[in-house]
Amino acid sequence: MGHAGRVPGLRRAGHRLPGRPQHCEDDRRGALAVLFFGFCSVLFIQRLLRDRPELVLDDAGVDHVRLGRFGWDEIAAVRIREQRVRNTSQRFIELVLHDPDAYLARAPELIRRTASMNARLGFGPAIMAVNTLPVPPEAVLDAMRRHCPGLAVQQP
Repeated sequence: MGHAGRVPGLRRAGHRLPGRPQHCEDDRRGALAVLFFGFCSVLFIQRLLRDRPELVLDDAGVDHVRLGRFGWDEIAAVRIREQRVRNTSQRFIELVLHDPDAYLARAPELIRRTASMNARLGFGPAIMAVNTLPVPPEAVLDAMRRHCPGLAVQQP
């Protein structure tokens, strides 16, 4: 029995570090983390490569790259919302819709999948993170009001 191929400090069976038990739960968490961050990486790369703007406002309505197209007549109001998680916060622009169910029937699959989670957090299905937009959310709301002067803007 020679010492060829042995690495000091690692046990032969499973190559575990001494003093730290390995659990199946750790393996599952690691696999979920790889899947989650892999998915996020794909979304990030897609965002970098596409030539389509994140948000387009015109006299007919709003066109968002992930949410899809909304006519001004579908939007009851808009508001800036903030979600705090631990010691950080994320701001969103929420489109308050007259008929959220009609939107969900035609919404992209990812939006339909996250709708119930958004509802538990107190959001409607049509929310866009402001960190993906090239301008502050207040500028977006001002532009929305220019295209649709009667648009209601709700304060949080």
